[in-house]
Amino acid sequence: MAPAPTPTRAPAFSASRTLATTARVLRQLRHDPRSIALMLFVPCVMLLLLRYVFDGSQRTFDTIGASLLGIFPLITMFLVTSIATLRERTSGTLERLLAMPLGKADLILGYALAFGLLAVVQSALATGLALWGLGLDVIGSPWLLLLVALLDALLGTALGLFVSAFAASEFQAVQFMPAVIFPQLLLCGLFAPRDTMHPVLEAISNVLPMSYAVDGMNEVLQHTDVTADFIRDILVVAACALLVLALGAATLRRRTA
Repeated sequence: MAPAPTPTRAPAFSASRTLATTARVLRQLRHDPRSIALMLFVPCVMLLLLRYVFDGSQRTFDTIGASLLGIFPLITMFLVTSIATLRERTSGTLERLLAMPLGKADLILGYALAFGLLAVVQSALATGLALWGLGLDVIGSPWLLLLVALLDALLGTALGLFVSAFAASEFQAVQFMPAVIFPQLLLCGLFAPRDTMHPVLEAISNVLPMSYAVDGMNEVLQHTDVTADFIRDILVVAACALLVLALGAATLRRRTA
């Protein structure tokens, strides 16, 4: 009796499967208008409120507005991505997908691409509102500002995909925000220059990606040309996003035999 043929494993990556995953996620999000509104418009609303909080001090808004232009998209993408991905884990959708000839890279890149496309729209809306609607005064190119905002949103997407593996409910996913986002928010240099912090806190801030996101925004705010520090900042943010996506792929596994 001839031995049963060994099933062939799917390639680690396939562009067609990745795009199919992206299309599926976008179709699902299309039926979730609240999540779309949270991703696209909440950063704009927050910037609008911030502008009129400092209505009597345009200079103050110019100082912190650029930094928050990167922070707000990161936070909203983190929340929406972690909750949306957790829904697929708890509903068994990911379980069924992992039983198909679909590589982990296809899944994680498909999710990242879907939410990344929304991040592009979100960053463009927020940057356009800040520059031309609220009068944010920056010395550098608006395109560089948009680039940093987009990288921040993608970082938030990657973090959301990663932490969803460790939450058993949507409430737990939200609980990760104080652990993952708030320390970065406090230590990123928004409230005080990082070099004036306690040495231990400054050392911690030096390894947190949000610190480099804020530094990158400040480089655009203060310099007309692309500086070496700006290149370093965006490379760190991009590298952190890729690293977290890789860690997120490592968490994709079947939970049942």
